Amino acid sequence: MIIDEISSQNPRRFGHDDPHSHICSQMELSIKEIERHSPGNPLPGTLSSELQRCIVQLSPLVPLPNSTKLQIWKLSYRLWNACVDLSNAAGVKSSAYKLNEEHAKLRQVSADLLFLAGDVSGIPSPAFKTASFFYKTGLIWHELRKYDLASNCFEKATDLTSKVEISSVSDGEEKKLLLDINIARSRTAWEVADRNLCITLLNRSKNLLFGVAENYRALANQYLIFARTLLAKNEVSGVNEESKLMNEALELCEKGLKIVKKKDETLALKDLKSKTLRFMAASHLQRDEFENALRCVKFLRSGERDEHPSLSVLAMKAWLGLGRFGEAEKELRGMVLDNGIPEGIWISAVESYFQAVGAAGAETTKGVFLGLLGRCHVSAGAALRIVSKVIGDGGYDGKDARVRAKVVAELASDDRVVELFSGEPSAKERTAMHAILWNW
Repeated sequence: MIIDEISSQNPRRFGHDDPHSHICSQMELSIKEIERHSPGNPLPGTLSSELQRCIVQLSPLVPLPNSTKLQIWKLSYRLWNACVDLSNAAGVKSSAYKLNEEHAKLRQVSADLLFLAGDVSGIPSPAFKTASFFYKTGLIWHELRKYDLASNCFEKATDLTSKVEISSVSDGEEKKLLLDINIARSRTAWEVADRNLCITLLNRSKNLLFGVAENYRALANQYLIFARTLLAKNEVSGVNEESKLMNEALELCEKGLKIVKKKDETLALKDLKSKTLRFMAASHLQRDEFENALRCVKFLRSGERDEHPSLSVLAMKAWLGLGRFGEAEKELRGMVLDNGIPEGIWISAVESYFQAVGAAGAETTKGVFLGLLGRCHVSAGAALRIVSKVIGDGGYDGKDARVRAKVVAELASDDRVVELFSGEPSAKERTAMHAILWNW
């Protein structure tokens, strides 16, 4: 809805015959200055301070007449649109502007103005429109890591929408806003380590899905994001919580797939479900639950989707954990056939394999590396890491040392490997390789 299309009962411009009009006139002057502001220059802090002062002056005058409320709504939207225009114009030149604190203060003023004005005749769903401004402002404060200010915005948005009976909400955007506010609040609670509030908000969000597949996906994704954060920390204390979060994400994906109607939504949910299962497998590996990790991989491979590059790595590490080196080798060799495996992933896989198997896996390591050399992008740095891993920390003798020496010599003398180290861009790696071979 375009606010400018609503006409006030009193069509005259702001006058100076009453305090309401005088304050509105002052606000309009500041907003005009913002509308004329060049995106290339920083916003002066005096503008937000002046507008905040006007809000303080208006507060004792509440309740306001409807004509003044309408004026405030129009001014709020003008201010908001001016901020959007400045952000869009500056976004091409500098992303830093979008994280500008002064910009956030102006958005805050815009939301506070709507909150101050409250309901106004002729504007439908004013509570949701005001809540939307607080929600979007809260997102900006969150990006700026001003979590207390973000939390205040999300709480105000929640208070505004909590007065509305959920069953009476029919508009799709309003339904989405209810869920978005809850998820945003949970993210901020997570950042300030208020886990109880975070989980409570996520659980409450389950009542705000409205049978919409995208809502199921959004909530499941947030559960997974939190679980991945715990997985990355690798803390014993977070194992149970991490597992619960992943199970919640998986359950939401499965429920969403039961009600989904559109093909693109089906694909999105299936992709997220697969992603969740991959992280569940990684979580099992982290806890040395190798058989459970293999079950996740087996389930994923039984689906219709193409195999994700990480599955071979997950399976290989699980087999290594079980001491099934032959199965691990099969997974490792299978990676040679996959062009889509990023360099960092297959290097990590080769290193993990050799770390577990030792000199007995040197020939396999060499074969896999040379096989990948012909199919994937391989850098000089990758070759250096593989050679360093095969050489190890030294102190080897007998057959072990001979096997390592043979494999290193064959790797270092292969024409394709030599080519990796030619040219100025690889000078640093070339020097390092010479040092390793010379001192070995």
